[in-house]
Amino acid sequence: MKKAEDFSEWYNEIVEKASLTDKRYPIKGMNVWTPYGWKIMQAIDRHIREGFDGTDHQEVCFPLLVPEDQFAKEKEHIKGFDAEVFWVTHAGLNPLDVRLLLRPTSETAMYPMFSLWVRSHADLPLKTYQIVNTFRYETKQTRAFIRVREIHFFESHTCHADFQDAERQVQEDFDILEKLAEKWCIPYRLLKRTDWDKFPGAFYTVGIDTLLPDGRSLQLGSIHQYNENFSRPYDIKYEDDQGQHKYVHQTTYGMSERLVGSIVAIHGDDKGLVLPPEVASIQVVIVPVLAKGAIDKVTEAARQLHKELKEAGLRVHIDERDVRPGVKYYDWELKGVPLRLELGMRDIESGKITLVRRDIGAKSLNDRSRAVDEVKDMLLTIAREMLARAQKEMDENVVTVDSLDNLPSKMIRTAWCGSEECGHEIETRADKNILGMPIIDEKYDGKCVICGKPTKTPVYLANAM
Repeated sequence: MKKAEDFSEWYNEIVEKASLTDKRYPIKGMNVWTPYGWKIMQAIDRHIREGFDGTDHQEVCFPLLVPEDQFAKEKEHIKGFDAEVFWVTHAGLNPLDVRLLLRPTSETAMYPMFSLWVRSHADLPLKTYQIVNTFRYETKQTRAFIRVREIHFFESHTCHADFQDAERQVQEDFDILEKLAEKWCIPYRLLKRTDWDKFPGAFYTVGIDTLLPDGRSLQLGSIHQYNENFSRPYDIKYEDDQGQHKYVHQTTYGMSERLVGSIVAIHGDDKGLVLPPEVASIQVVIVPVLAKGAIDKVTEAARQLHKELKEAGLRVHIDERDVRPGVKYYDWELKGVPLRLELGMRDIESGKITLVRRDIGAKSLNDRSRAVDEVKDMLLTIAREMLARAQKEMDENVVTVDSLDNLPSKMIRTAWCGSEECGHEIETRADKNILGMPIIDEKYDGKCVICGKPTKTPVYLANAM
């Protein structure tokens, strides 16, 4: 199946052929992480931990089960999730006095504890995160990594003395995201959600949106400013330096295994995966090209090269399977390994190595004596160019329009006055979702496509995955 012909079928086929997950588990939407897919997810988790540990967040791990009475404390929150939760009603054969639910997200699990942890202004800011599984009863058609019922999930939760400090945290989250997305070679837009589409209970929500090859948007995560909307029902207060008791201001930041799905979708091609070097569990694969009479010499040279690259901190694998080189090339292209290194007798005699880039298929002859430096430089080039190409493709598939007639299957940028009535009418006429307004100011002068009122704020629309 070709990616350009049927993206959905191509995606399903590549995920299966590359052995990223196994969907045959007997509960729909709860898939098994296979070793190769799990290593990609672990690399992403490692980057997240580095980003948040480096900004003084502390990792925690809260229980999976949430009591119904705690979940019900925040009415706006439960209104958004009560149709999606999985309930636990019995312990063995005995009915529970209070029903329990599998966390759909962790506000209602964490915040009763935050009310115990936060007492004084000296306890602030409280900056925590966890990487756990969450559960939502997804009723739409499931799709590996993108729409599942058991979700590998990152979430940070912070408490602050005032609104301004919480706003600084939101900005820090944007900065962390920028560094992470560079490692993953994922382009994105930060779009402030409409009031009717923000996270239940949030003061405002910023969506992290990327664009899939079929023109649909994919929300990779979201960042929320809660103000005091959760601290009041959960009684999270602190005593300031004047002895007054005040409610904390809170933020959250969430991303999920959709990051894996986006890497597959954005970078993959008709041969298989194309993995960013920072994500790949194998960054370089060495393929010895054996010939009669030189098998031992080529094998020894390949193993020595493997040793040097590994000692230099690279994730490298040598493929010594007893199969033809062409079979090896096919397998590693399917797996998306960023760089293939071919070594045969001719290379050894000339003091060269052959490097083959997975992303663009380009071959180059490089000096064997500089193998480590050449490989490291090539991986940096691959990552930089992968991100640049993906960003260019996303930018080229955002179309600015002043009418909702005959819209293409792309991300649309248009004018909106900001009224809810016009917003709903835009979604109806365009048959697309309003993703939101850009967080970073964009130079724009237009007239609302519904009422004609002048506006300097653009709004983005797309068919959401």
